[in-house]
Amino acid sequence: MLDSALEIPGALHAVLISADGLLMARTKDFDKDNADRVAAAMSGVQSLSRSLGFFCEGVNQQWRQTLVEFDGGWVFLISAGEGAYLGVSASPDVDMADITFRMQQLVGQLGKALTTPPRENLGTRS
Repeated sequence: MLDSALEIPGALHAVLISADGLLMARTKDFDKDNADRVAAAMSGVQSLSRSLGFFCEGVNQQWRQTLVEFDGGWVFLISAGEGAYLGVSASPDVDMADITFRMQQLVGQLGKALTTPPRENLGTRS
């Protein structure tokens, strides 16, 4: 289902990650080593983005999306349920409205399957 994000012209790769930076899924043409690196980096980007909510002149601003632009394209990151995030890379000429709409559709389709509960500290077992 993650590969459906790539049906938008200009979309390159997609990953589904947990909040702690673990790769949950990737599009079939994106190798696992690079997907693991992207997952770890996107976790940090999302964390930094959330910390900037106050910059929008409001209390308790809810993070919705992070967009990063490079010379060669875009990286989009959105929430995909509690504790999960969807990231998509795209070429510079991608239709930004189309890709973000498709990402929202994908998140809606995956629904609760994407929810990753926070890890519990079980301590030492006797």
